[in-house]
Amino acid sequence: MFFEKLAKIDLNLLLTLHLLLEEKSVTRASQRLCLSQSAVSKNLAKLREQFNDPLFTRTAYGLQPTAKARNLQGQLHTLLSHLETITEASSFEPQHSHYRFRLGLVESTYPLLLPHFMSYILNKAPNVMLDTHPWDMTTLKKLQSGEMDIGITGKDLDPKYANITMQMPADIRGKEIYRDSQMCLVRPEHPVLTQEWTLETYLQQRHVQVRCDGKDQWLLDYKLADRGLERSIGIIVPDFNSAASLCTHTDLIFTAPSHFIKLIAKQLNLVVLPLPTDLPQMAYTLFWHQQKENDAANCWLRNTIINHCKDLSASTIADAG
Repeated sequence: MFFEKLAKIDLNLLLTLHLLLEEKSVTRASQRLCLSQSAVSKNLAKLREQFNDPLFTRTAYGLQPTAKARNLQGQLHTLLSHLETITEASSFEPQHSHYRFRLGLVESTYPLLLPHFMSYILNKAPNVMLDTHPWDMTTLKKLQSGEMDIGITGKDLDPKYANITMQMPADIRGKEIYRDSQMCLVRPEHPVLTQEWTLETYLQQRHVQVRCDGKDQWLLDYKLADRGLERSIGIIVPDFNSAASLCTHTDLIFTAPSHFIKLIAKQLNLVVLPLPTDLPQMAYTLFWHQQKENDAANCWLRNTIINHCKDLSASTIADAG
């Protein structure tokens, strides 16, 4: 009975459903499948019959999946990822590959890390696509399910707090890429620039905070709490650029990794200040699932990133000096 059911499954239909869920458009799905729109529409009709559900409703914003379709989406990602692993070649030839890598990246990696390896990838793997998504609280689960190939985000190095700020599943592997410390950002007319820059002065100010991994606090807040101290947070925003932009026209202070602070300070004409308290460094870390450990394509991308960023810490220290 099990094999009879499997024999009735058309994998091409499942791939169509997967892409319709991603694109929410028959036109875009047909382009990725290299099929006509009418062929994709016919496949959708067959899928509706197979699952006894409309699967999508048409709206002004594209196709909206039904509850049944949303429930199928995660299962499809896992199934197709496993099939991809089974059928892929034991070696990876970047110059001939059309692989679509799915990455979850913390925002600050775009100005820090990508410039060091993107040109190489575009040159050596001209048909490969990097499909990037923001690192968020679901990224680790997506690495486990196969929905994403790799992720890069900051990891606290203080063992006392590392498991609080980010709980790492046992089946996730990691490789440190680059260490960074924290600095502060203020507008040129900020009143604090006329005062002695101390921890007391720092804590008297209002602060802008970036929400990371769904959390409103990070290592600095935990370290301050250990001393019975806390910052006064004026606003919590979803990304680094929004936080920096707020500093251009308010007296908010933004604390973030030094490389981002220095880059954005030049772009927005802001002033950089040291963090007036000791804080352990954080490490930009590359993560992947253990099932991808020996995957040829995954290994190629990981090694490309690691090899092209291996001198980053040294060069940053030299620039600071």
